[in-house]
Amino acid sequence: MSRLRWGLLSTARINRLIIPAVRASARSEVTTVASRALDRARAYAAEWSIPRALGSYEALIADPGIDVIYIALPNSLHVEWTVKALEAGKHVLCEKPLALTIEEVDRVQAAATRASRVAAEAFMYRHHPLTLAAEAVVRSGRLGAVRGFKGAFTFPLTREGDVRLDRALGGGSLWDVGCYPVSYTCFLAGAAPVEVFAWQQPSVPHVDLEFAGMMRFADGSVAQFDSGFTGPSRSEMEVIGRDAVLRIARPFRTDALSRLLLITGDDTETLPFEPEPPFAGEIADMEAVALDGRPPRIPLSESRRTVQTILSLYDSAATGRPVRL
Repeated sequence: MSRLRWGLLSTARINRLIIPAVRASARSEVTTVASRALDRARAYAAEWSIPRALGSYEALIADPGIDVIYIALPNSLHVEWTVKALEAGKHVLCEKPLALTIEEVDRVQAAATRASRVAAEAFMYRHHPLTLAAEAVVRSGRLGAVRGFKGAFTFPLTREGDVRLDRALGGGSLWDVGCYPVSYTCFLAGAAPVEVFAWQQPSVPHVDLEFAGMMRFADGSVAQFDSGFTGPSRSEMEVIGRDAVLRIARPFRTDALSRLLLITGDDTETLPFEPEPPFAGEIADMEAVALDGRPPRIPLSESRRTVQTILSLYDSAATGRPVRL
């Protein structure tokens, strides 16, 4: 096998970003899209020039002509269909969050092991050269000992009936966008926090519209972050060291406005990083997994760490008390 044949499980809006990235790669192609309604799948296939359309998710995962399935369903359905796809012998790229409980992550891990296939969580920023450059600065010691992290991801969610406002579907700002600064911080810290404290502003159906949290790590460093559906669009990370500060502008979905700034005293240096389309690295990583036998950049152990941290933050917000992990 020299090329991966991708199947899209659903006609989700984010597919519009994945399809061009797959098509831009020499080792991948989008061959099939599935919807619960065949007419919808056919219309979507015609709109995006996808060769085949199927009228059920079951038909997609059973199709022997598919190597990788991309899942962008509501959060509460991620694990169910990831496991079914793995059991059918497919590799899976599943949108974040991969799961809503630690037990669900373990279920995915067990299915992947049994099937000798890989399930990867689609945090696209983890593959981008901007993130790799930020990691290199932190690991180089240029900041001195890291003492703190700050992050934010907010935007105004105005669409009525959006699944992200439905608690039963895994809605909430922390699951949807707060997971980015949480995962980014744990990635750079190289560990889960040892203690968290958090606050949330819920809506009527008890979905957090705004969330703010703190995380303390074993080395004494502390992170602060916020997420939300009610404020202006903000996407930023900051790493504070003894000697310097690293500021990452637009770190979670990179574009022409993304920046990597090293601040030392009154001096600010703009650091270079390789330009790359936002989702290219995510596709290349799955190709390396499926075609070359390399481990995924985001192992399920990292996904488990993220889920564990998020659940602890929710627990703290619900009880008003710090939670030790």
